[in-house]
Formats: sequence, C-alpha cells, structure tokens
Amino acid sequence: QVRLVESGGGLVQAGGSLRLSCAASRSIFSVNVMGWYRQAPGTQRELVAHITPRGSTDYVDSVKGRFTISRDNAKNMVYLQMNSLKFEDTAVYYCNFVPVGNAFWGQGTQVTGSS
Repeated sequence: QVRLVESGGGLVQAGGSLRLSCAASRSIFSVNVMGWYRQAPGTQRELVAHITPRGSTDYVDSVKGRFTISRDNAKNMVYLQMNSLKFEDTAVYYCNFVPVGNAFWGQGTQVTGSS
C-alpha cells in the first residue's frame, strides 16, 4: 500500500495563504489522478481539486480562482496552494487518489481560517 503524508496546514487569517504538500511513499503519481479532499466537522469529506497525470486540473466551485493544485511526479509530491483563505475553508485536508478505491487515508493536515 502507498503511504500518503500531508503537511503544511496551520492557522491563518482570512485572506491569507497556505501551501499544502503531500508526499507518497513510492512512485505512483505518474499514472494516477491525484486529488485534495477536505472534511469539516460534521460534514462529508469532499474532493476540492484534482490533477491528471498530464497536469489537467479541476476544482470545486467554492475554491475556483483561489486554490491551485500541482504535482511533481519526479519527487512523488502533490501540492495545494491556497490563497484568499476564508473561514469556510476550515477543515482537515487530505490527499489521495481519484477515485480513492481501496487506498488508505493519511492523517491529513488541519487548516483553520480565522475570521
């Protein structure tokens, strides 16, 4: 099983920025669609951004124009640049395959936006 480790979360004021990173335990990115998911307390986990092996991206409407997903296949890394953060972006953020299938979830990284 591939192990995914997320990092880069923190407490940020509204309008601020964070860059999340996701490291994989072995080379798997080159042939897989990867995504960033988030789960706020009391809500379902949702896919907010994904990127294909060739770099095509798509986003949920609530983050379009503010978040940017990218990948470095040579380093087995996926990133999420988060700009103009809002209080509503507060959640635990996870990276994983799209679709997840039988993959395990990492521990995630907490992003907290302060109003």
